[in-house]
Amino acid sequence: MKTIKYPRTAEWEPLCLRPEAKREELEKIVGKIIDDVRMEGDDALLQYSRLFDSLELTSLNVTDKEIKKAATLVPQELKEAIETAKRNIEIFHANELSVEAAVETVEGVRCWRKNVAIEKTGLYIPGGSAPLFSTVLMLAVPAKIAGCKEIVLCTPPMKDGSINPVVLYTASISGITKIFKVGGAQAIAAMAFGTKTIPRVYKIFGPGNQYVTKAKELVRLMGTDIDMPAGPSEVLVIADENADARFVAADLLSQAEHGADSQVILATTSETLAKKVEKETNKQLEKLPRKEIAAKALANSMTLVFEKLDECMDFSNLYAPEHLIIATDDPMALANKVVNAGSVFLGKYSCESAGDYASGTNHTLPTNGHARVSGGVAIESFMKKITFQELTSEGIRNIGPAIETMACAEGLDAHKNAVTIRLESLE
Repeated sequence: MKTIKYPRTAEWEPLCLRPEAKREELEKIVGKIIDDVRMEGDDALLQYSRLFDSLELTSLNVTDKEIKKAATLVPQELKEAIETAKRNIEIFHANELSVEAAVETVEGVRCWRKNVAIEKTGLYIPGGSAPLFSTVLMLAVPAKIAGCKEIVLCTPPMKDGSINPVVLYTASISGITKIFKVGGAQAIAAMAFGTKTIPRVYKIFGPGNQYVTKAKELVRLMGTDIDMPAGPSEVLVIADENADARFVAADLLSQAEHGADSQVILATTSETLAKKVEKETNKQLEKLPRKEIAAKALANSMTLVFEKLDECMDFSNLYAPEHLIIATDDPMALANKVVNAGSVFLGKYSCESAGDYASGTNHTLPTNGHARVSGGVAIESFMKKITFQELTSEGIRNIGPAIETMACAEGLDAHKNAVTIRLESLE
């Protein structure tokens, strides 16, 4: 990680840029994949499986037999850990459910909104070297609580053509049975447009690499909604001179090991701490099985030294991190100043890993600065709000004249007449 000391405010914006592939090249590659899947369906998916995964799949479906077998391959201790996480996630997200009361805007005019689940949703679960079975919980649990009728799950197969058994087990206990062996941009295209095997959905959820993220962005322009353009993982840690360098280093590395395109940032007021964290990061890095991946991410990362903690906070709000850890003596003092962040972790014991797995909050979060305008996945992400209004004869009398006047001003006589004809009927 490079260290930048006391950057001027004018220099902050460039420091907020994330590492990414060339946009034009990325869009060209992903655009072709989407077009192929849209035109060729399953044939394109099988072709890309051969090209990207070196697999000759005969079917994209995961069978009931495979799901049952997966349960026998998951250690009991892990099953119990997954159940703990699932329970906490259910408790947290069930608390988000709310029913809005109807409001009478004027006598005789009653308005309200109704929560309705999105009927068909698609979940993308990253695979590769670290299959994220925890993401199954983060997406399937709120989707089920919301009441989605059809939930489709796509995830890339392993080298032998099977799906990671922990992913299958977690999907099964979460109530997901429509599971397909396809990953990458082609999985997003399949769910967006549908194929003979994979049903079309109305909204797609789930994180992924830049190819997956770009595919989600493109299908959104073509009519399929997405949760957010969630891409490479990132964390920003704000630490003062009393922070534990071991903890800070561990938090930075926990995000760096996600992928070479991840980014981690330390913002601190202590040059001494910065040096300690650098030393501790290098020490812990050597012990990680994924140290090569983490090292590449660290090369895209940085330590920033500021004069005051308020400056650290101001920079964080500009950067808008996916994860924000506040490791200071008084974390609540800064917590009240958080404006842009996906999920915030307060105090020395609140490691980001807690949110990734079992605290109950959702780990599908906005990245690449999108925390400036959106939050993480929640129950409402799987719902839409339909508005209703009911007018009595008194209600149309009360607001009818205003409607007539406004309709005339816009030159929309039929709009005016829809009111006038009712008012005349009441005379």
